[in-house]
Amino acid sequence: MSNIIEITDFASPALDVYARLTERQLLHPEDNSDALFIAESPKVIARALDAGIEPVSLLMERKRLADQEEREIMARCGGVPVFTADVAVLKALTGFPLTRGTLCAMRRPPEPSPETVCAGARRVAVLENTENPTNLGALFRSAAALGVDAVLLTPDSTDPLYRRCVRVSMGTVFQVPWTHLDAWPGPGLARLRAMGFRTAALALRDDAVCIDDPALAGAEKLALVLGTEGDGLSVETIAACDWTVRIPMSHGVDSLNVAAAGAVAFWATRISQP
Repeated sequence: MSNIIEITDFASPALDVYARLTERQLLHPEDNSDALFIAESPKVIARALDAGIEPVSLLMERKRLADQEEREIMARCGGVPVFTADVAVLKALTGFPLTRGTLCAMRRPPEPSPETVCAGARRVAVLENTENPTNLGALFRSAAALGVDAVLLTPDSTDPLYRRCVRVSMGTVFQVPWTHLDAWPGPGLARLRAMGFRTAALALRDDAVCIDDPALAGAEKLALVLGTEGDGLSVETIAACDWTVRIPMSHGVDSLNVAAAGAVAFWATRISQP
């Protein structure tokens, strides 16, 4: 195949996206019309392609070139450059082992409006300043599995297309629609209400209702609001939501990791299927 390129020059600018650019540089904050991100592993890359995201190039361990999964990915990527070398060379280039054998540089799609993302949605997750990419990836995976229709992020949340987040999510960041709210909490919550959502803040408060309260599961449109890993939700956010909600716990445990709390909340308030 003419598009397979053996790596002989580590300094090639075409390899910057894999070897030298930081996540922030890939984002191109000054001109994000040319922003990129990295997807890792055939399964994750396939989910990105299913979502219509444009591939730019592939980086692949040489022995993987003959594997069926990788050959399918190469065919779907339509002739983009495929950079390849032995695993030791790739580790020296990227600074880490390619445990899944394949990386794909992809063009970042434009973010839709919250109204577009929430069109037809009945359950959404709102993530206030969620900073850890591992937690964010786990939240997306739970959202996809447990019936959440969309994810909205406040401006200071971690980017869902950071490499670690994409990897931990197993590519579900391409399956659950998401976008950012540009102002929070007041304008963002007002925007949710204008779309018909009741809001439930997960927080440890004496006046909180239990997560299995029938009013939550019975809400026609519900936005579950989860906070940052350390401090939880802001006082302003809690005060402005329709409900404050807690997850009952035993053995003196007073809180869960935000990814675990999200999974419990998504399950408890899901819409029952007929």
